[in-house]
Amino acid sequence: MMEAVTLAQVAREAGVSPSTVSRILNGTANVTPEKRARVESVITRLNYRPNPQAQALAGGRSLTIGVITPTLNSTFYGEALAGIEAALNDTPYHPIVISGQWRTEREQEALDLLLARRVDAVIMMGGILDDQILTHVARRVPLIAVGRDVRGLDHSCIVLDNTKAMQQVARHLLDLGHRQFAYISGAERQQDAMERRTAFLGYLEAHGVTVPPELIQVGRYTEEGGLEAAEAILNAGRPFTALVCANDQMALGARLALYRRGVSVPGDVSLTGFDDVFTSSLMTPPLTTVRQAIYDIGLTAAREALNLLDGQPVVRQVFEPDLIIRESTAAPARPRPAARARRGVTAMSTPDG
Repeated sequence: MMEAVTLAQVAREAGVSPSTVSRILNGTANVTPEKRARVESVITRLNYRPNPQAQALAGGRSLTIGVITPTLNSTFYGEALAGIEAALNDTPYHPIVISGQWRTEREQEALDLLLARRVDAVIMMGGILDDQILTHVARRVPLIAVGRDVRGLDHSCIVLDNTKAMQQVARHLLDLGHRQFAYISGAERQQDAMERRTAFLGYLEAHGVTVPPELIQVGRYTEEGGLEAAEAILNAGRPFTALVCANDQMALGARLALYRRGVSVPGDVSLTGFDDVFTSSLMTPPLTTVRQAIYDIGLTAAREALNLLDGQPVVRQVFEPDLIIRESTAAPARPRPAARARRGVTAMSTPDG
């Protein structure tokens, strides 16, 4: 195999120093046109290809972009990461991904590790670290925040209109005739979880509907959390005809809880989620949910990080939600005789398999 031509060989052939060749390559050399032409001629003749990693290191860059996600075990974040990877495919940059594991201390450790590795930029997917910490980091490296607004970094944020999304869900269920609701929220310190909860409950209250506190549970954005939250709601013994979940993963767990109690979806209870991950259309029944462009959000986050690295201006990006209506929602069933209630479920029908 032919050995690669080195910078030193080019310099020797052109009769200049290696540093002069390097400066000509990166556009910072102050040399005569004749000397520049001689060096460029040698580069062409020897078919010299600069090492991008070496060039980056010489310029103080590592060619890595750090990505912090709340979890790696998530269909949502997996799809977003695929978008980030796709945006970086045709660039010299590579992502370094670390999970914050839904814990402040772990997120801080992940951030410290990425900065120690001298990443060129950071993409923060959600997260619960204080805004002040992120604004401090942004003074050191370009930072893009996804799924949250960070005070002082408005231009670097990529968000979904959660208020509009949850109003669409509430309006759909009210139009179907539902008046008794239960709600499973995401992690309490997640900004998008609080926005969704506030928007949904606020819209219901504006239309004369109040959700009892015992029918509002936190599911931590996981399948297991949705299962546990739905069990707590069922054990409360209060009637409800619609169960709204702040993401699809919790809706999947909630669906299992309902099935185990013999609760038909949507015959007894309508069920909704949020995100429209690829498995949502494969649930039984297929899930009514809010679609957000998960892959495109990841794609945009990486592209905005690259823009910051190139010194280009960026602006706050707001993605619009889209309510996807499937078979998991329907008009509420007529009340059944009290004798039908069993195992903590009020006025429910037989299992739907």
